[in-house]
Amino acid sequence: WQTFNQGDIRIRMVEYSAGYVANHWCSKGHIIYCIEGEMETELKDSRKFILKKGMTYHVGDGSNDHRTSSKKGCKLFIVD
Repeated sequence: WQTFNQGDIRIRMVEYSAGYVANHWCSKGHIIYCIEGEMETELKDSRKFILKKGMTYHVGDGSNDHRTSSKKGCKLFIVD
């Protein structure tokens, strides 16, 4: 992880290895841009979304609890 903090805003470059699965539900808001690979976001209501290279994903604080996984790995740019 590479992280930059500016006040309450955190900017990160994150790489998830193949087989990554988050071990918790997150309620924090994010803006995510997929630089490489592919990730899946699962919402607590069972909906799932695939984020591929060049795509963005956004969720507000407390609006949809979510968790992330990546079968083949991915590199992400995240603002939260």
